[in-house]
Amino acid sequence: MRIFRHFRAVRWLGVISVTAVFAVWWIIAGLGVVPELFIPHPVSVWNAFIDVLTEGYRGSTLLGHLAASMGRLGAGFLLAVVTAIPIGILMGMHRGIRSVVEPLLEFYRPLPPLAYYTLLIVWLGIGDESKVALLYLAAFPPLAINAMAAVESLAPQRVETALSLGARRRDVVWRVMLPSCLPQIITGMRIGIGFTYTTLVSSEIVAAASGIGWMVLDASRFLRTDVIFVAIIVMGLTGVSLDGIIRLLEARFVPWKGH
Repeated sequence: MRIFRHFRAVRWLGVISVTAVFAVWWIIAGLGVVPELFIPHPVSVWNAFIDVLTEGYRGSTLLGHLAASMGRLGAGFLLAVVTAIPIGILMGMHRGIRSVVEPLLEFYRPLPPLAYYTLLIVWLGIGDESKVALLYLAAFPPLAINAMAAVESLAPQRVETALSLGARRRDVVWRVMLPSCLPQIITGMRIGIGFTYTTLVSSEIVAAASGIGWMVLDASRFLRTDVIFVAIIVMGLTGVSLDGIIRLLEARFVPWKGH
């Protein structure tokens, strides 16, 4: 009961902090302390939101731009999930595989994604293919490294106990190793989706003709700060929603986390 009350108190603190920021924004804009060009009034941002949502911006509605971004993000991230996590698990299980993959991973992991994005554009063109490849490469390291670390942190006693009771190695992998590693793997997914989303927006600002990141760049050219605020708020809410989806999946499929 005490934990439930603590959770409610923390949640209300979050609501209060967001409300306070919005109130400060409203007061600054209402008093005209900063010109409308730099900080538009919340009412202006709301009107821009309705206009972009219904009439569209530069040939597509807000939902159209958001759908373009989410399509690229989904393709790149899901490809990374189905390849990076198995490779990370294999790296944790076999030192030989780790010796082959880890140097390559550690070489490009610190590189800013936009540094090699220009090469991807040269190889794959300016379309979605280069963006999906970029997002795949951006999501791969955190997924693979967290999966590898999850396997390495697995208590050997669990595997030895299962083997001593007659379990086959395949059963040990699926019934002991994978359930034990899932909490940390999903943590890697949460980290990866955030970094991938940031990379997506950056890539759309560099080279794109649609998407939520492209909206920010295009609106800045015409000094449409109201549209910029709309795009930034939508980005933030979308990022929170993506993280929330992964947390819901964690609660659904990994109920034993922390036990």
